[in-house]
Amino acid sequence: MTERLYYQDSYLSAFEATALNAGDRIYLDRTAFYPTSGGQPHDLGTLNGVPIVEVVDEEDRVAHLLAEPIASGPVTGELDWARRFDHMQQHTGQHLLSAVLAERFGLATVSFHLGTESCTIDLATPSISADVLEQAERIANAQIVANLPLRVSYEDAALVEGLRKASERSGVLRVVEITGLDRSACGGTHVRATGEIGSLLIGGTEKVRQTTRLTFVCGHRAIRWTRQLRRDLAAKEGRVAELTASLKKLATENATLTGTRLYFETSPSSDGIRRHLRRGIDEHTRTEAISFAAGPRSLYLAISSDAMIFAASADSGVDAAAAIKPLVTRGGGGRTLAQGTLAQPESAAAILLCPPDPIAPA
Repeated sequence: MTERLYYQDSYLSAFEATALNAGDRIYLDRTAFYPTSGGQPHDLGTLNGVPIVEVVDEEDRVAHLLAEPIASGPVTGELDWARRFDHMQQHTGQHLLSAVLAERFGLATVSFHLGTESCTIDLATPSISADVLEQAERIANAQIVANLPLRVSYEDAALVEGLRKASERSGVLRVVEITGLDRSACGGTHVRATGEIGSLLIGGTEKVRQTTRLTFVCGHRAIRWTRQLRRDLAAKEGRVAELTASLKKLATENATLTGTRLYFETSPSSDGIRRHLRRGIDEHTRTEAISFAAGPRSLYLAISSDAMIFAASADSGVDAAAAIKPLVTRGGGGRTLAQGTLAQPESAAAILLCPPDPIAPA
């Protein structure tokens, strides 16, 4: 039988023991390495400097699978502490979150899985609202700030009371209690107080048969997750900026092509001038006007309820700025392009498209 040191001290990161056999599948008389169990993955580390690949629970004993064989006899075990503490944060966070969901919202946890990047709990409900998730996250983090102590006790399964979820085991139960909040039968590793969880972030949910699977992270994972979300957001913002610039360039090119197309689709008047009137002005109208008036003997006018843009080819015989001056309260420009705020929009088209005299080749 293997003495399981992690039951008494989850913070034990190095220990001495005796290897009861030789090889790459080692059994010890005592171990601090947690085997895969209860949704929590196994610990990693070394035995006499040899890396541990896997730790397997075989009921009365614990098997340590090594990267290479070692001899029987005295050994020194050293845990990968960063991995162990991460698991302690996640598993304690699960107890806390499951307790909040059960007590405040009547949502029972069916199962728990501690993954390499995130954790999940399956809840006995087909759906859960965003409002409930937000409330649960806020309450859980308030309990983390409260730094509630955790206590481990061993109690008779036939007499134990107050468990969040009834245990099917008989005999002596290991009960992990978050003071004043939760009591659960659990063989996992946990922090000393909720403050060591650090923080808890809830991610998304998905429907799994008749349950809802909720994703969450705690502690250092929450920090890494937030950093990654920030990096992803920055990358998306950069991509949006690139796409916006591309769209702006395409829109400008389209306005240029539209102006050229309109020029060739417009038949000259009897005086040889091609005239185009546009009702409405947008951010690309100016480009369209310039493109239209780049063709010989042409006039382009765009009118909105309070503004105008007027373009005249250099050989049209029309000075754009002089032509709009009587019609605008403010504005200006040059001989080939002018714009301004209209004083009398209803008369602008007649005056500018059918000028009494200046429409003659310069």
